[in-house]
Amino acid sequence: MQKVKSRKPKTCPSAVNRQETKNKTNQVRRRMLKQVRFLILVSLWLYAAAGFAQVSLCSWNIQNFGKSKPDSAIDFMAQQLRSFDVVAVVEVVAGNGGAQAVARLAAALNRTGAKWDYIISDPTVCSPARCERYAYLWKPSRVKKVGEASLDKNFQLEIEREPYLAQFESAGKRFTVACIHALPKKQQPETELKYLHYLPSKYPGQTLIFCGDFNLPESHSVFIPLKTAGYLTAFKGQRTTLKTKCVGDNCLASEYDNFFYDQKRIQLVQSGVIEFYRSFSDVRTARRISDHLPVYLKFNLR
Repeated sequence: MQKVKSRKPKTCPSAVNRQETKNKTNQVRRRMLKQVRFLILVSLWLYAAAGFAQVSLCSWNIQNFGKSKPDSAIDFMAQQLRSFDVVAVVEVVAGNGGAQAVARLAAALNRTGAKWDYIISDPTVCSPARCERYAYLWKPSRVKKVGEASLDKNFQLEIEREPYLAQFESAGKRFTVACIHALPKKQQPETELKYLHYLPSKYPGQTLIFCGDFNLPESHSVFIPLKTAGYLTAFKGQRTTLKTKCVGDNCLASEYDNFFYDQKRIQLVQSGVIEFYRSFSDVRTARRISDHLPVYLKFNLR
């Protein structure tokens, strides 16, 4: 009887080819993924090297900011503000306790983990009952203050509480914040806000950002000249003041706080409000902190 030799099973050539192709495809994908990661890193480096600087600016009208604010309120404010690079404070009491309250806020911010510096304006040139100060606080690790901050001297007689201007620098690019607290709405703040659109010509070459409490919505006609000059607003229809009593979940009253920025020099990244009142059981208690919400602007300097 003839023996039959056993044969090893043959591997199908097509199966081998498919496996080899798959292996080569995976190798190509891995190389491409490495290249993509490398390009992303290079792009990020070039973005930083080109001098693009993202800055976060907060503006807060802290009602009667002075000795009446207990340490617990100051600590609460610091927690709301700790994430920003620059903070503009409106309605600092001109008399006893105002400057000290700003120093207490700076100390509270320093306890949150970052180093903060601050400056306080002289009292504004105004009638005694309306005199106030402004203040700026900032992180030196994020921005550098350039030169001396000052109250605007161009329209001291025309504007009751003249704007306070401070220039900062980030990644080699500079911007100037002009903070203002306009007259109450019943006293026609438009009669003084109409002078704001002249300020860019008074500070030529500077990247101006107007912020603060305008006591008017951005839709008011007084802002048309500023908008025509190329300034955009951070908010449209955003209410920023607290009612004395909530109606259901509606606790906000008026569209008073805002930013106006030069769209040619500033690219908006994000804007928003901090609804700090939600941390309290009722809006009446929240108003002991302030009757205004903090508003913020995150932007790139072009």
